[in-house]
Amino acid sequence: MPGRGGEKAAKSAQFGYLLSKWQLLDALGSSRSRPRRGSRVFPLHDDNPTELFPLFTIGIIVACVLVWIIVQGAGTSQELLDGSICTLGAIPGEITGRAVGRGPCPLGGLTWPTLVTSMFLHGGWMHIIGNMWFLWIFGNNVEDTLGRGRYLLFYLTCGVLSFLAQVVLQSNSMVPNVGASGAIAGVLGAYFLLFPRARILTLVPLFFFFPLVEIPAFFFLGIWFLMQFLSGAATIGHVSALAGGVAWWAHIGGFLAGMLLVKLLLPRNAARRTVIV
Repeated sequence: MPGRGGEKAAKSAQFGYLLSKWQLLDALGSSRSRPRRGSRVFPLHDDNPTELFPLFTIGIIVACVLVWIIVQGAGTSQELLDGSICTLGAIPGEITGRAVGRGPCPLGGLTWPTLVTSMFLHGGWMHIIGNMWFLWIFGNNVEDTLGRGRYLLFYLTCGVLSFLAQVVLQSNSMVPNVGASGAIAGVLGAYFLLFPRARILTLVPLFFFFPLVEIPAFFFLGIWFLMQFLSGAATIGHVSALAGGVAWWAHIGGFLAGMLLVKLLLPRNAARRTVIV
């Protein structure tokens, strides 16, 4: 029988394995559980200028970076990283009280408050860089349209609803859910409705070539959502709706929540700017 040290090391290795898969796939928005070279596209810039300084978009990015560095140790300590995610991450089985079996985290921590705290946590450098990059590209325009106060309410609500969607689909799971991608998916859903004709300058890797292509937002984000939905649908009926380390239903729930909430929160005097194709 392994001693406490061996059991602790095994649990840490298991947790690190889950995180390594999460950070690679979730941050880069991959639609595959096993991505192949050249299968990813990456947005670099949009041609959609803003009038309002993106105070809260920058504030959220700064908050996530500070949490990553101060609370999570910037990945320099496995013990600190594991502890922060187990304590502040959203564990569906713990939230619903329907936990089955043993997971990588002990029970008894925060429950419902983790629906908020978990959206400021990340599993690795690529995870946080990828998420913050998507937020920077698409968030400033949504903040510009909604206004700062409404945008902050919109972002936090999308994040909570995205995690709730994942909790419903994996109510027995003991795997912690962390990351801003659910809230950012809500931003993408709002952008999809508000600026469908905006052009997204996108890096499209093709073997050894890296062409830059301008893609309409409705196509870029529509394909992104379709791939999330197909991947999420493939997990229906499984014990866990988290496959390949990606919380697909959090992405789906966040995107749909963003499309709905932006209509409810859109100021009456907000005029959509015409985007030249």
